[in-house]
Amino acid sequence: MPRQQSSSSPQEEQIQQLRSEGVTSLKDVLSPTAVRIDANDIQIGPKFSRTLYVFAYPRFLTSGWFSTIINLDRETDVSIFVEPLDVVDILKNLRRKLTEIEVQISEEEAQGKVRNPILETAYNDIEQLRDDLQQGTEKFFKFGLYITLYGSSAKDLDIIENEINSILEAKMVYNKPATLRQEQGFHTTSPLGTDMLSLKTNMNTSPVSTVFPFISSELSSGQGILYGINRHNNSLVLFDRFSLENANMVVFGKSGGGKSYASKLEILRLLMIGTDVIVIDPENEYQRLAETVGGSFFSISVSSAHHVNPFDLPPIGEGENPSDVLRSHILDLVGLIKIMVGALTPEEDSLLDKALNETYAARDITPDSDFSRATPPLLEDLQKVLQGMEGAGELALKLEKYTHGSYANFLNQHTNIDINQNLTVFNIRDMEEELRPIAMYIVLSYIWTMVRKNLKRRTLIVDEAWVLGKYEAGASFLLNIAKRGRKYYLGLTTITQDVNDFMSSSFGQPIISNSSIQMLFKQSPATIDVVQKTFNLTQEEKYLLLESGVGEGLFFAGLKHISIKVVASYSEDKIITSNPEEILALRQQSNQ
Repeated sequence: MPRQQSSSSPQEEQIQQLRSEGVTSLKDVLSPTAVRIDANDIQIGPKFSRTLYVFAYPRFLTSGWFSTIINLDRETDVSIFVEPLDVVDILKNLRRKLTEIEVQISEEEAQGKVRNPILETAYNDIEQLRDDLQQGTEKFFKFGLYITLYGSSAKDLDIIENEINSILEAKMVYNKPATLRQEQGFHTTSPLGTDMLSLKTNMNTSPVSTVFPFISSELSSGQGILYGINRHNNSLVLFDRFSLENANMVVFGKSGGGKSYASKLEILRLLMIGTDVIVIDPENEYQRLAETVGGSFFSISVSSAHHVNPFDLPPIGEGENPSDVLRSHILDLVGLIKIMVGALTPEEDSLLDKALNETYAARDITPDSDFSRATPPLLEDLQKVLQGMEGAGELALKLEKYTHGSYANFLNQHTNIDINQNLTVFNIRDMEEELRPIAMYIVLSYIWTMVRKNLKRRTLIVDEAWVLGKYEAGASFLLNIAKRGRKYYLGLTTITQDVNDFMSSSFGQPIISNSSIQMLFKQSPATIDVVQKTFNLTQEEKYLLLESGVGEGLFFAGLKHISIKVVASYSEDKIITSNPEEILALRQQSNQ
């Protein structure tokens, strides 16, 4: 017998409907609390949105003109609709339009009017477009461009809309809000692929192509090392600093912002591609790194066994004049002694210059001699010469503590170190505070001498450069390296947390100007205005630096800059971390 189909009674169906109405669906979970649609905006829960459409374009559009809007640090949705049109119909319409223009030009000529450049330009453009369409090099489209803005209030939307208007109008592109059609505008810019506004403009291939592809803030040369992750689009920031006009870099950030961490990470990665690195370390942050990679670590202090003689002579490079080399070195020594003893009177300055030349002459080192193998003098030799000069007794007395006093072991010794490893670290943590600028100057001078002696791809990192930058002679020496390092395949990295002191020097801005790469990490409110003015930051970039997390900031390379996050692998992090808690944990593991 055939099975009879059971049918639900109307009462059971009503009960089933009531049960289904009480069940929460996915739509209920995803839907906002409420939606309010006004003429010029929509409120979706606590958020407001407004859709704009572009209705007018200039005669010429440059490639990438829309990238400014794409990279705008605002919450927006953008939809582009491109609808191809039949070329045959377009050619017919263009022919009719061309005929109308020809008639209008003929009528004006018959009336004796002067030539109309607007009509002539339109005539030539249509003729060119007809040729391109006929030859197949161009096609014709209906093109729609819509932008939906998001903000926390209608006032926020007004501010963002004015900002976008300013950017687009500067390019002679004009837009309007979709008045009374905001709901359709919201759906149009949603990922539905439906143009519910249908406010399009006729365009051929060339101007349409200027919008594609979306150009985002990318900063990658495809070679070099990984500096971090682009926070705009999560792309990699791969860069070779030696590919720019110079390989210099400045790194600014408050204490704990991640600047030393980023520098140590860069060192590790530079070593992987065969770049030698030299570091001046004021806080003993690079010792673990040097020991891990088998580098050299020199502790420079009053009681240290490592010595650098500031009177060491630089080598004579190819094409250089020995007299110029010696004269330049003597000027560097004058700068060092000014840091040691303070400002000099004009008479003392003149006597010091004369005494330095006589000190070298006593060792047969003159501008006319071959001093490539000569033994350089010591500081005490200069003091003896000053003691024998009339009027230089006070200056000689000021040098006493550096030659026979408490600091004699620091300055009055022959050099007993050599830069022969891929990574060399000079640590000045144990140096007395008043001697730190002197130590940094001497070490920099020695490094500069070695760099000129042997041409190799090198990076010199000067941490806490403000210590040296607050002295005019020291800042001048840093600037000299920044300007001349490129000739010797050297890139200078200047790191500082005290931006105000560094920028107060007359050499601070030139050092930044001579650095192709700049990295800015978290800044304090006390220094942010100086940083904003120095690097011409927008208000959004200013607040980004104030609110950045550790290792986050801005990366400038040439004319481009992006927001960056420095990221290290697990193994790299264990080598370069400066977190005291992590360092203690690592020491405990190694002792077990």
